[in-house]
Amino acid sequence: MTLTLELDAELAEVLAEEAARKKMSLPDYAVYLLTITVPPPPPLKTGADVVAYWESEGLIGSRPDITDPEAHSQVMRAKSNGRHRG
Repeated sequence: MTLTLELDAELAEVLAEEAARKKMSLPDYAVYLLTITVPPPPPLKTGADVVAYWESEGLIGSRPDITDPEAHSQVMRAKSNGRHRG
């Protein structure tokens, strides 16, 4: 999406200086500022919320190499507990 803004000279100068200080281009700095001011999404409260979020992010089914989820989780648990050397 393209967005064109009309800025007064003083604001444009301040933004350009700050972008340069951060070693960013002015457009990248503007996007950064817009990104950090977007309110965070509401917290996930239920398992259904988590699954819906994972689906929206494309995470469900993203590991076709895992054919047996239960066995995979057991291996991962063993690795995290230091019982598996591999």
